[in-house]
Amino acid sequence: MAEESMCCSNSFELSPDEERIMIRDIAISSQANTKEGDTFFIITQRWWQHWIEYVNQDQTNPSYDGSSFHEHSDLARSSSLKRPADIDNYDLIDNTGPEDSSTGIEIHDTLLEGRDYVLLPQEVWDQLFKWYGGGPTLARKVISSGLSQTEFAVEVYPLRLQLLVLPKNVQSSIRISKKETIGQLHKKACEIFDLQLDQVRIWDYYGHQRHALMNDMNKTLDDVNLQMDQDILVEVVNITNNTSFAQENGSAHRETNSVLVEPSKFAGGLSTSKGASRGNNIELSSSQKLNSPVRDSENPYGTLGVTTRGSFGGLTGLLNLGNTCFMNSAIQCLVHTPEFARYFREDYHQEINWQNPLGMVGELALAFGELLRKLWAPGRTPIAPRPFKAKLARFAPQFSGHNQHDSQELLAFLLDGLHEDLNRVKHKPYIKSRDADGRPDEEVADEYWANHIARNDSIIVDVCQGQYKSTLVCPVCNKVSVTFDPFMYLSLPLQSATNRAMTVTVFSCDGSTQPSPCTVTVPKQGRCKDLIQALSNACSLKHNERLVLVEVRNHLIHRYFEDPLQLLSSIKDDDRLAAYKITKMDKNTKYLQLIHRRRDSDSQTISGWKPYGTPIVSVISCDDTITRGDIQVLVNRILSPLLLKGGNAAASAEINTVSNSINKDTTVSKATQLPTLPLLLVDDNNACIDLSMGEDKVVKLSPSSARVLVYIDWSQKLLEKYDTHPLETLPEVLKYGPVTKKARTEPLSLYTCLEAFLREEPLVPEDMWYCPKCKERRQASKKLDLWRLPEVLVIHLKRFSYSRSMKHKLETFVNFPIHDFDLTNYIANKNNSQRQVYELYALTNHYGSMGSGHYTAHIKLLDENRWYNFDDSHISLISEDEVNTAAAYVLFYRRVKTDDEIVSNGD
Repeated sequence: MAEESMCCSNSFELSPDEERIMIRDIAISSQANTKEGDTFFIITQRWWQHWIEYVNQDQTNPSYDGSSFHEHSDLARSSSLKRPADIDNYDLIDNTGPEDSSTGIEIHDTLLEGRDYVLLPQEVWDQLFKWYGGGPTLARKVISSGLSQTEFAVEVYPLRLQLLVLPKNVQSSIRISKKETIGQLHKKACEIFDLQLDQVRIWDYYGHQRHALMNDMNKTLDDVNLQMDQDILVEVVNITNNTSFAQENGSAHRETNSVLVEPSKFAGGLSTSKGASRGNNIELSSSQKLNSPVRDSENPYGTLGVTTRGSFGGLTGLLNLGNTCFMNSAIQCLVHTPEFARYFREDYHQEINWQNPLGMVGELALAFGELLRKLWAPGRTPIAPRPFKAKLARFAPQFSGHNQHDSQELLAFLLDGLHEDLNRVKHKPYIKSRDADGRPDEEVADEYWANHIARNDSIIVDVCQGQYKSTLVCPVCNKVSVTFDPFMYLSLPLQSATNRAMTVTVFSCDGSTQPSPCTVTVPKQGRCKDLIQALSNACSLKHNERLVLVEVRNHLIHRYFEDPLQLLSSIKDDDRLAAYKITKMDKNTKYLQLIHRRRDSDSQTISGWKPYGTPIVSVISCDDTITRGDIQVLVNRILSPLLLKGGNAAASAEINTVSNSINKDTTVSKATQLPTLPLLLVDDNNACIDLSMGEDKVVKLSPSSARVLVYIDWSQKLLEKYDTHPLETLPEVLKYGPVTKKARTEPLSLYTCLEAFLREEPLVPEDMWYCPKCKERRQASKKLDLWRLPEVLVIHLKRFSYSRSMKHKLETFVNFPIHDFDLTNYIANKNNSQRQVYELYALTNHYGSMGSGHYTAHIKLLDENRWYNFDDSHISLISEDEVNTAAAYVLFYRRVKTDDEIVSNGD
């Protein structure tokens, strides 16, 4: 389409500010009166940005939000001062596509509003075109959208349909609004192929299969759920006997595909030649004022309140057909699993197992694949999943009707059913697994896995299946039975009302704060890592610090809690605990234990000094040469918060300039500028070395001990300079009185749930194990261990409990990690040295009670790196902080690839 470049002479009489004000007023008026059928115009973002900067160049102190235009780079400022040339939209044009009179010139399929183009109301476009001219003109209509059809959207990308004609074996591409009727599509098809209306029947031919005869001429194309780039079969009827060509010749649609369609062009029902299947659908709305010259990546210049969708997919909702939110939430999580999205959008039909007696003769896979493709098709309003629901009811009658069901139970059925429909093994061999009989676990596990893969091989296995080790021990004869079984997901128990308040005194070893008792709430059946994590949160631990947890008895350290998996039940309520903030160091270190002593006339010790107060733990480098003066610096730093105001203020200031770790590069003269403390180092022979003299003498650290023991003897004179009362009282673990609000709301860790799942416990009486040695059924103890983890780890939180008399839902808040879910230490296969770290990308939520609750899904679009809430047909952007709630039910994690894997895969 040729455009006449025309610029009115009087336009140069307007100043940039006058142009800005005029366009602003026109835009405000247009926005208030937008209605269905209005015309908007596409204009390139590049030109629009130039104009925005041009008309704002005189705004030295604008009142709009954001940074001043003068904060832009010099390059941007120098170019924006010039008046824009003619409007030039040619960077939006796709010259490889056909020009169609129905919509004008084709634009690129991959354009995004706010990044590539802006939508302007007709009045705004007319005024700019009057001033500047140029083109080409790219007009688009406003249509109604949404469930109530009361929301307005500009149809930037009308439907592009591929018309395939039988018996002529010809095809043509057409652009048509989704709000056009079947009758209008029927008429256009006849015009294109020069056919009579009564000669033609048109079929929904999505995925190269006949779905429905489109004979209700008053329905819109949106009503019948047509997809971008899908096929429409135009069938010429034999007028003489009123039969179709296809019926007359007995042609099946599977046979006509190879004749009518080029696979490279219509693979998967989506246009691959123009990138329509790449990326994600981003919904952008503009609330930014026209007088703002600053580009905001989160709220780009846009459509003055009218939302649009580009040509990408991934943000399409599912209509609720009547209590089908349980199904919709599970489906959205599956279709947004990248491996499944990629698999079902390609040609997966060749892997369908049509003969598998355990499957659904391929129909479940076909129904799911078709629904997934519709959800990923570009520019779609919410889809009604009626065909899929019908297939589901046929093969799983328990999900039929319109009652609410368990989303996790549906998910389990779908994963299993899709696996059987797509099982690459057509004839399953019979394999009898051998008992371990003392063989190495690695050998037995690989044998079990090979046997499993020999019978089960599908995309579901590739992505979702892992393997755990199951150990049974007979309580009578001690017979051990080890098996390695596959799993599709993990069902983790939630421990309700089993929290425990614990008080721990936290010491800062960098001289920043005084010791302070801290009360937290942890699971009763939790581990030390849960206590340390709770303390870390409560005391605002820095990223370069860690906590060392100890039990103190008789003013000495009784034990270190170094095993993160040690049960908290091993800590009694009358124990006394201390935690020390230690700086993380890359060097080889030892713990320095500072033990306090004071003179006691009744002491039975030879020296007359008796331990008192609470020991303090810090770290000391083993790689560096340590002198007596170095230890003096370290202890001075530890004790600096206890210095009285009337003490050595200068020394206190000097202490705060010294690193809390021993650093041999320091130039501070330690012994001369800091107080000399009465310190004694205990050597390998239990002899005491006086550290108060000979500051430059090297201290030899014992290579056999992980601890360095130092005594500080508090004389009466020294006690007058320090307030040691914070060291003298160490509360018991059980703190009587009301628990703080923070402690009451401390969440249950997902790690704790996993540990409860893996914990050894006896089998329930109704699930007794037949011992092959005793030849009797025994209540054996069972222990599960993770052995092999899948690419996608699905975790089910067991919120629902069932009994004969009632059903109950646990509202427990589970603190699950979104990033860095590290399972490395939970893998029993120690030969697997690879880190097992996962990242959350989707989850289902359940709100309310069991019978009348509601399901939604939180899903992260990985290409966008943004989270969305999928609530049936409604989709909204959410922040990452909103993802973790007490409603979380089923979690979907993807394994994070290591650097080596990325390199080897060429990613």
